[in-house]
Amino acid sequence: MIIAQPLTASGFAPFGDVMDARGAPDKLINAGLCGRYHDRAQMDFSDGRAGISIFNAQPRTLPYTCDLLERHPDGSQAFIPMTQHPFLVIVAPDEDGSPGTPQAFITKPGQAINLHRGTWHGVLTPLHAPGLFAVVDRIGSGVNLQEHTVAPFTVQLSSG
Repeated sequence: MIIAQPLTASGFAPFGDVMDARGAPDKLINAGLCGRYHDRAQMDFSDGRAGISIFNAQPRTLPYTCDLLERHPDGSQAFIPMTQHPFLVIVAPDEDGSPGTPQAFITKPGQAINLHRGTWHGVLTPLHAPGLFAVVDRIGSGVNLQEHTVAPFTVQLSSG
């Protein structure tokens, strides 16, 4: 069993970027009425271009059982929720082309993630309806998806 930890920039750093609007904005725009939190993630593509898609995923419940991880070797992938609900993020380090020991994170409302290129991760796992996300990822030729079936494991929230 894996306990989902709160999503923090330092804890998630090996796998990607945490995007949020914490702290003071980098600059004020629109006559001072809008704070810009500038350049919060690095998109990385081997080729192709960045595209923005909308995903509408079915919500899942905790505890959650996972048996499939995937990765995108040719591009990073950002998941930006279009609601203020938390979602579950499952990631694993690469160990010689296969997923290593998985880790799980739970976002806070207002957080988004950008997975580094080649990061093993679980499927999009919203915990509330609607599971609506803007996704920024690589659009290009070739197959940019590797899937790996893993021994089923359960993820739950910590009791504390």
